[in-house]
Amino acid sequence: MASTSRDPFELDRLAEELATREKSREDSDDATGHELPIYIPLSHTNPYLTSEVFDVEAFLLSRSHTSLRDLRSELRDYLSTLKEELVKLINDDYEAFISLSTDLRGEGARLERIKQPLGHLKTQILASKSDLQVIQDAIQEKLTKRATLRAEKALLHLLLKISESVTRLESLLLIASPAQDEESEEPRPVNLNLPEDNVDDRTHGNRAKHLSRVAAEYSQLLYHANKAREEKCVFVDEIQWRIDRIRSTLSSDLDHLFSTTLLSLTGEEGKTSEVEKAKTIADITECLRTYDSMGLWRDAEDVLRRDVVRRFVKKSIFPGALAAPQSPIVPHTPFRSSTTPASLATPSALPPRTPYTPFTSFALKTPFNHSLGSASHSPYAHILDDSEDPLASLFSQILRFVERDMSKIMVIADKVSLKSVSTARKDGFEILANVVWEEFGRAIMDELGLVVFAAGRPNEFRKHYEITNAFIRSLEFLAPSVHSVEAMRAHPVYTAFERRWQLPVYYQLRWKEIVSKVEDVLSVPRVELSSAKEKTAFASTQATAIWVAISACWSAEVFIPELTHRFWRLTLQLLSRYKTWLSESMVPDSIPVDPPSAESIAEDDKILRQYAMVILDARELHMHVLALWQEEISLMLPEAAGEERANLEDTLRESLSALTATTAPMSTHIVAILTKRCCDALLPVRSISSQFRAMSNKQMPKEPSYFVSSILRPVKVFFGIGVGQGPGESLKEHFLVSYATEIFESVAQRYVHHVAGMKKTEDSLRRLKKGKKQTFSLFGGNTKEEEGKDEERIRAQMILDVEAFGKDGQLLGVDLEQSEAFKTLTEMVHAVDGEAPPFRLNTTNETSSLGQYIESSDTWSYVQTLSAFSIRVVHANVSLCRRRDSPWWRRANILFVAFILPHFPRLREEQLGIAIGDILNKIRVT
Repeated sequence: MASTSRDPFELDRLAEELATREKSREDSDDATGHELPIYIPLSHTNPYLTSEVFDVEAFLLSRSHTSLRDLRSELRDYLSTLKEELVKLINDDYEAFISLSTDLRGEGARLERIKQPLGHLKTQILASKSDLQVIQDAIQEKLTKRATLRAEKALLHLLLKISESVTRLESLLLIASPAQDEESEEPRPVNLNLPEDNVDDRTHGNRAKHLSRVAAEYSQLLYHANKAREEKCVFVDEIQWRIDRIRSTLSSDLDHLFSTTLLSLTGEEGKTSEVEKAKTIADITECLRTYDSMGLWRDAEDVLRRDVVRRFVKKSIFPGALAAPQSPIVPHTPFRSSTTPASLATPSALPPRTPYTPFTSFALKTPFNHSLGSASHSPYAHILDDSEDPLASLFSQILRFVERDMSKIMVIADKVSLKSVSTARKDGFEILANVVWEEFGRAIMDELGLVVFAAGRPNEFRKHYEITNAFIRSLEFLAPSVHSVEAMRAHPVYTAFERRWQLPVYYQLRWKEIVSKVEDVLSVPRVELSSAKEKTAFASTQATAIWVAISACWSAEVFIPELTHRFWRLTLQLLSRYKTWLSESMVPDSIPVDPPSAESIAEDDKILRQYAMVILDARELHMHVLALWQEEISLMLPEAAGEERANLEDTLRESLSALTATTAPMSTHIVAILTKRCCDALLPVRSISSQFRAMSNKQMPKEPSYFVSSILRPVKVFFGIGVGQGPGESLKEHFLVSYATEIFESVAQRYVHHVAGMKKTEDSLRRLKKGKKQTFSLFGGNTKEEEGKDEERIRAQMILDVEAFGKDGQLLGVDLEQSEAFKTLTEMVHAVDGEAPPFRLNTTNETSSLGQYIESSDTWSYVQTLSAFSIRVVHANVSLCRRRDSPWWRRANILFVAFILPHFPRLREEQLGIAIGDILNKIRVT
């Protein structure tokens, strides 16, 4: 309590809360930043001091940048200022405060006197208000009655208009009124509908306009009748039968007039002048406009169907129409105007006929100009230009008829629909869909369906399908608008027509036809050479059959766009089937290692020919199918996004790559056979030393040995280089370099093997001579000089042989700089005794070829051959193996285990121990 009395405003607590709040907001204040505080002295305008409730915390926060001591001083200064102003106010207005109570005496009675007139005035005003309200109610009642009378009068006028309209329409349409019906039962005259020449001008020349005005009056009558019906007038219900009769009569007269006008325009006897033809077209336009205003679009279509189209259909489309000769469609040839009535004219009175050229709607064998509205400009017209095909001739005749008699009417009807309100709704004239296509489509299905849609004979079915689709597209070219084409394709007859095509049956027949031929050829498990009569890019009948089958899928005689996905799948299946046949029939199981014989050589020649043909055919098929994709397949596939089309192409390329990959083992087998033959030609290398030592002629050699030119001869024979035609002559462009490089590398390694063996023999002879004082020289010399000359001649001959071998390889496209084996061979033949370079061992080719040789021998041959092979490495590097810590010494010790042993799994455990011990002992002794 003592502390509270000392600090009544709890300034210490407020200071602590302020410090805590400022500390918590320190980080955010530093991040956002504040403007420098502005000192504002306390005044009467301070919002915190003038508020109804003084908020201490808000006030202190507003002065947060002022210390408590300064704030206390400022508040004390402001308090003293307030006191001074209050004292000054009291001193200045003290007299007014004192006289205020005196001045207010007697004002209450005065206010009471003022209230008395106001009560009387209020009473008068209320009385006047009630009188005015009575007057207002009376006026409102009279106005309501007047409005009711006005509405009844308007309704009576409307009914009078309806009655007058009905009477006027009956008069215009020559319909007897009810009163006349009671007096006379004679039928209504039909002069309005007859084309006699003795009727007046209104009923003959201006009938179309007359009926158009009647239709406009009828539309107004319907509007008035609907308006009166909303008022529930019994009168309208009473005369509804008369309105229906007017509609029926108007429709009948309009149908009769439209039919008569159509016959005058399209009839065979209706030869009119250009002026009369223009007037007839104007009358047809007026009739169609009248139909459109009355919403009788289907009635107009029925007239067209009945009087124009159906007559032609009955004459042209019947069960024997394809066997009957087609009569030409003669165009309407205009005559000069004549005043003689057509019904009274005789042949002698008519003017002479104008010569005409037989009509054709297609420009034959000429480029087509694509423009809507003419069948001759259709890009499909050339398909129907086949006079020998009865279906094409029939469709051409139908198109000529539509173009001659219906196209103008369809264009007029489309223009009328566009100008009228009917475009805002779904109704309107659909002459192409509801009249032309419905009649022709149904007649083709009913009368010619057994012939046109018969899928039992695929060739005829494909031709009928192509011709019929060309006819439909050409018919669409005659459409006046795109909307007409859409309406035709949405018509139920169009849907039923498309369903009549038995496309799955057609595909099954084609599939059986294509696949059966392929399977007959692939049933033979060997490659058969194509006959010279076929003149194809493929060497085998199997590849030819596959290519013919794939080409047939996309040929014009087989392909149908609606079956694109099925033919695409069949194409991939054919490629897969050929790949499977190659894998099962042609891919070799293993590389033969038998010693050469006449039978094996003949068998190898046969294999080389077959494999060469298969590899050639695989490449040719790859290129031909990709070309077919670029030129035809990619264009025939349905339109798709870029990613989908790329996926399809990737799928095709994967199939072709898998097919090409199947030939890789065949290439390996070809290389193995050629390598074996080339290595067999190297055998004379081993006899070079003995040959030179036995020769009496001690001259230095100048030419390579006789066998060098025959080392790579098998490769040249295979590719037909300098020896006529070889089995792989067609592969020379793509495989010569790769095959020659691989074969050259293997032969060079075998060459190194022979040279190393020969040097080993020379070293053995040299050591043997050193151990004896006098010995007989095998090479015909008793002095060291003669022996040295023999070695020089042998080395020179080997250098010439290796250089000639390298040149042969270069002629075949081998890059000698990239051949490690040839580099080793060159270094070996150029090396002087005691300076032999390290022996380069190709662990893949050398050991594998050695393994193939040893696999045909017994166990002790293994040991002998392995010993010789391991010791050869030491001999070839004898200068480097003199020190026991040499890395070549360690290589010789681990050579057997690391490189050779994995190739001979047939060794038993005890034999393996004997072989390892014998080999290592011989290596150490050496």
